[in-house]
Amino acid sequence: MENRNGTPRAVVLAALLHLGIVAFLAIAVIPCSDYEKWADALGVPAEWNPMKCPAPIQLPGEVIEATLVGPTGAPPPKSTKAKPVPDTVPPPPVTPPPTPPQEKVPVPTLPPPPKQPDLKDQQQVVDDAVQKAEDAKQLQEEKQRQRQAELDAQQQEKKKEQQKKIDDIFKQLDAASQNTKKADSAKKQAEQQLKDLQNAKDDGRENLPFAEKPQTGQNGKDDSKKAAYIAAIQNAVTQNWLRPENIGNGACIVHVVQIPGGQVLSAKVDSSCPFDGPGRASLENAVLRAQPLPYQGFEDVFERNLTFTFRP
Repeated sequence: MENRNGTPRAVVLAALLHLGIVAFLAIAVIPCSDYEKWADALGVPAEWNPMKCPAPIQLPGEVIEATLVGPTGAPPPKSTKAKPVPDTVPPPPVTPPPTPPQEKVPVPTLPPPPKQPDLKDQQQVVDDAVQKAEDAKQLQEEKQRQRQAELDAQQQEKKKEQQKKIDDIFKQLDAASQNTKKADSAKKQAEQQLKDLQNAKDDGRENLPFAEKPQTGQNGKDDSKKAAYIAAIQNAVTQNWLRPENIGNGACIVHVVQIPGGQVLSAKVDSSCPFDGPGRASLENAVLRAQPLPYQGFEDVFERNLTFTFRP
């Protein structure tokens, strides 16, 4: 069993110990000058005071005045000012130098602070920038389309010029071919005419009375001047006709348009003509080569639109 009589004693001892510690701390905190004041006030002799402050060192001899230099130095003693002796000679007047005029330095005025745009204005600026970029892009595309259209038009024009040159070349080739064919046809007609002349037989015309131009007839009874005029034209056309090969002996009606004097404006074979294409062309060319047709002496029977029947 525990000793209950020892517990109060321990508590009392602990309390006394704590009080002693607090008292010691209080004595340690209070400065020594306060202890000396309390001892003097109570009349306690100095040798009984346990807390004594250290006394300053005092050296023997006269007091030396000195001025300390540095942060620990005391302020210097005040100097006594000597009374000034009045000067009887006045000093010369001093003219102050002229002060130069001070130029006014312009104070620059600062511009007002920029106005902070709100969110709507910023969005509008962004939209305007986007729209400008889009407009610039569309303008550039439009210029490119126009340029491409111009290039296409130039290419098309060049193609047309090249095609025209090719067509002209083909036309020249066709014309040369036609001329070659005409030359061949004329050559054949000339050869045939020469052959006909070589094979011609005497028809007994040497016993006929002489005439300036041989006349042709059909052994008819029409001895009118109109019949003689038609016979003279038939004779002139026959002399200039280059007879093609394989031509028949059938009659062919020819329509002639002429002017006074016998100049032929046109010669056209009637559609009823039994000749083939080369034969009809040779007859029309013969009428043109025979111009001027007989006119002198036949003025009264002259016909501008003349139709006669050609018989080979």
